[in-house]
Parts: sequence; structure tokens; C-alpha cells
Amino acid sequence: MISRIAPLLVLLAALPGCEALKSLGKGAEKAPPSDLATEFATPVETTSLEGMGAGQSVAALDQTSAAEKTAALAAPAQGGERALGKAVVALGAPAEQGLWVQTALVSAPTKGRVTAANGQSLAVELRPGTGGALMSLAAYQALGIALTDLPEITVYGP
Repeated sequence: MISRIAPLLVLLAALPGCEALKSLGKGAEKAPPSDLATEFATPVETTSLEGMGAGQSVAALDQTSAAEKTAALAAPAQGGERALGKAVVALGAPAEQGLWVQTALVSAPTKGRVTAANGQSLAVELRPGTGGALMSLAAYQALGIALTDLPEITVYGP
């Protein structure tokens, strides 16, 4: 056993200035344990968002008129359209106006239509995309979908 410990002691002795070596064999006192309750009970400084302003309302961001939304909801299915697939959509850039869906189901911008699970159908511009599908703020509102929802829609196009 000692033959195994001896090389370790020699190695430790070769490290000058090491605190562990200074206290080796001297019965060094250990530092008293810290009082964690006191250390972590200090209140955390809070911050506020006062300087950031109130932001913009949904109405201020969505410049698509009620008439445009109504017309898109009433638009009949186009002849020759087919179901391109289903997609779960997230809210796209709120400042980007219009009724559109960005999806990997199309490779070029085209006119199309989407239907939501609530049965609403909406004429939209289909835009090519990669990854997850995005839908415009105006389309979310026209379809009556909450802005925090991730609805599944069916996409129709030429």
C-alpha cells in the first residue's frame, strides 16, 4: 500500500507553491463552511422594461383591411387546384403585410388557398420556404386563430 502512495507523494512534492502541499501533514485548519442560506438569501436586483415602450398593437401591425379579409374568406376554390399537403404553421413576421403562407410545399410564389381545422377557408399567396411553415398575421386573424396557436392547415394550390 505504501509503495503505491509514495510515488503520489513525490509527485505532489514536485509542485511547489501548491496550497495542498503546504498544508500536508501540518494539520491545516479547514475554512468554516459558508452559510448558504445567508449567501443565497440576498435579494436579486430587478430590472424593468420602462424604457422599452409599450410596443405595437396587433391592429397597428395588421394593415390588411376587413374588406380584403372578407373577400379572401369568400373566394371560391379555383378550378384545377389540388391539395398540396398539410402543414403546422407558426405566426410569420407580424410587420409583413398581406394574406400569405410560407411553406416548403411550393417552389415558387403562387395563388392558393388554405383551410383551417375550424372549417374556415382563405385565399392566400403561397410563398416558397424551408423548414417550418409560417402564416401571416392577417391570415391568422381572418381564420379566427389565436396568435399563440400552432394550427394545422391544409394547403391547396395549382
